[in-house]
Amino acid sequence: MFSIDDILSATGGKLVCGTKNVNITGITTDSRTVKNGDLFIPLKGQNFDGHDFIWQALENGAVAVMSSKDLALETSKVVIKVDDTLVALQRIAEYHRRRFDRLKVIGVTGSTGKTTTKEMISCILSQKYNILKTKGNYNNQIGLPLTILNLKPEHDIAVLEMGMSSFGEIRNLKNIAKPDIAVYTNIGISHIEKLGSRENILRAKLEMIEDFTEDDYVVLNADDDMLLKAKENMHSRVITYGVDRGDIRAFGIEQRDKLHFNVKFPGADDGVLNVEIDTYGKHNVYNALAAIAVGFIYKLDATDIITGLRDYRPEKMRLNIVKTKDLIIIDDAYNASPDSMKAAIDVLHDIGKDGFKTIAVLGDMKELGDYSYIAHRDVGKYVHQKGIDILVSVGRFAGYIADGALECGMEPERIYKADDNREAIELLKKILKKGDVILVKGSRAMMMEEITSFLRREEICEYLPN
Repeated sequence: MFSIDDILSATGGKLVCGTKNVNITGITTDSRTVKNGDLFIPLKGQNFDGHDFIWQALENGAVAVMSSKDLALETSKVVIKVDDTLVALQRIAEYHRRRFDRLKVIGVTGSTGKTTTKEMISCILSQKYNILKTKGNYNNQIGLPLTILNLKPEHDIAVLEMGMSSFGEIRNLKNIAKPDIAVYTNIGISHIEKLGSRENILRAKLEMIEDFTEDDYVVLNADDDMLLKAKENMHSRVITYGVDRGDIRAFGIEQRDKLHFNVKFPGADDGVLNVEIDTYGKHNVYNALAAIAVGFIYKLDATDIITGLRDYRPEKMRLNIVKTKDLIIIDDAYNASPDSMKAAIDVLHDIGKDGFKTIAVLGDMKELGDYSYIAHRDVGKYVHQKGIDILVSVGRFAGYIADGALECGMEPERIYKADDNREAIELLKKILKKGDVILVKGSRAMMMEEITSFLRREEICEYLPN
């Protein structure tokens, strides 16, 4: 995969142990997953330092290690000294990306819907092309380089999710990945704590297209006011999508056992696609439209697009509908923002059944800064407006969700506050009845999968009243 000279050239590092007569067959940042022939790159986090595991990596088969520290190592294996191991990882990924001059790269960003859109794009393009895509949450300054390092000659297209929380992060990711198609889902208030306004969030997201030419494509949501305005200053080829406006537009949206809608699409028979997706929620119509737009760019026919979307399945903890013996659980515990909270509440409302309670178990939404108080109360008001039967807030900020629901008229006896997941579980033991529909959602830091794991357990059904 790499010679030592390749690594030194990419990183500007210095060989301090070993010889250059070594071939590196893989790169990892986790000493527990080291394979024979790997280069181990130790990274520093808030609560850990990968340098502490260099010896473990060597014992597990690493032929080379990297360090930003002066190490007193007595080893015949390769040790490369660099100024910053994270920057070195990114430079190696950029070096590897340049090896694939024919590769097409699609960057997907936005405040919400990035992962789902990336998955739908991949499902569609996989009908015709060999795809590399971002796995899980590998969308940041560490994850994207690691994804790029999985590129192989057989890949035609890379579909890469790009996340950020401050200025410069998207710019760094696009410098590594070199996208030629940029997909924008929406501009909300996720990460507004650091950026201060939607305008600044938009500016940070637009870093992806700073180097775009008139030969590149931008795919954007025309129903998003910020993106529609930004379109005026774009010099690339732009394809818009939406429900109210856009080049590719959805209509006739119906939520049955699956999501059904029609799409006005230039390449389809009679200009219309009939789409069916095994998921829930109008917000997923937008994600699918973005994916259809990319399919249009790559000139896929209607059959490939429809088949690709039928192949889509939600990733773990992202609006998964779980039916146990006695409950319906909407597991959306992976993350949360005000917009995605409301979208999930819509789904809870839509699939609620007559005669059975709808229960929203909602945790803190992080990184909202000064908007946190207003945003949480607004979600609480939305819970009441949608007629949800029971609200359980989990966490300090989520307490404002409960306050918002109470403020706009939800009866106090239908509102519960929990400090943490354990307390929420104890409350649910008293509230739940057979047939109830429960939404569980909160920011990643809340680890609300602890609640869904409890709900999935078969033994809880034994004490549920009818």
